[in-house]
Amino acid sequence: MNRHRKRQAALRAKLQAKKTTSAKRRLKTRRRREARHVANTNHTIAKQIVTEAERTSSGIALEDLTGIRQRVRLCRPQRVAIHSWAFAQLAAFITYKAKRAGVPLVQVDPAYTSRECAECHHIDTRNRLDRARFVCRSCGVVAHADRNASRTIAVRGEAAWNAGRASRVPAAP
Repeated sequence: MNRHRKRQAALRAKLQAKKTTSAKRRLKTRRRREARHVANTNHTIAKQIVTEAERTSSGIALEDLTGIRQRVRLCRPQRVAIHSWAFAQLAAFITYKAKRAGVPLVQVDPAYTSRECAECHHIDTRNRLDRARFVCRSCGVVAHADRNASRTIAVRGEAAWNAGRASRVPAAP
């Protein structure tokens, strides 16, 4: 996906430099094609997630990422990546496919999921050594940072279901 996106960005920049009517028309066509490609990719990913949850009789817990673009402070390449990621569309696709399949779904608070230990639930900014490694300062657990965050989200999702915040069986479509 990233290689495709870089290639498309280079072609887009080349066309934007021309500033002709035909270049603008071709840019519009290219923009629509890229949007279709992203939507198709999101549909594929959503289908895989919901199918796996249905196969294993599991629920799906998602972070509520509303306003994430305004909250995060990142360097330029990371900003480009986060602004070109259609996560709201992916969440919408997962939601409607989960409802259709009867898979329970809950959205959890994203605060500190990357800093919280999935084992002892200790939260510390120093737990995250770098982008890839997570080492808990309290219990000493060493894990991949994304794996630890996903386990934290799963624990929060289970807690939300147990607290009755979300139904275990969604309403029929």
